[in-house]
Amino acid sequence: MDTSSQQRLTTDDWLRELGTALRRRRFDARLTQEELARRAGVALSALKHLESGAGANLTSLVRVVRALGCEDWLAALAPPAEPAVSPMDLLRQRQRQHDRAPSGRRVRHPRA
Repeated sequence: MDTSSQQRLTTDDWLRELGTALRRRRFDARLTQEELARRAGVALSALKHLESGAGANLTSLVRVVRALGCEDWLAALAPPAEPAVSPMDLLRQRQRQHDRAPSGRRVRHPRA
């Protein structure tokens, strides 16, 4: 499936796509639904719902994906967040830059 068609998929389409991909991975791993459900620690019905595209809860999805060794899927869904920017750190950084920058003003010394 190309990226342009992925952008137009409905939620139901995504559930079916995900279910098909999970089933394919399970077949590749030569596991029955019962074996995978047991390894993942989910109910057999939850796995059947996932594979059929009927959905399940997020916990079940994560457990099944991990049991299949597909953590890269999870990483793709939630890439690591960039470090948070602290407004106070930004202010301190600007102040340091300001303190180091030449002011452009001449200082007059009193005449003796």
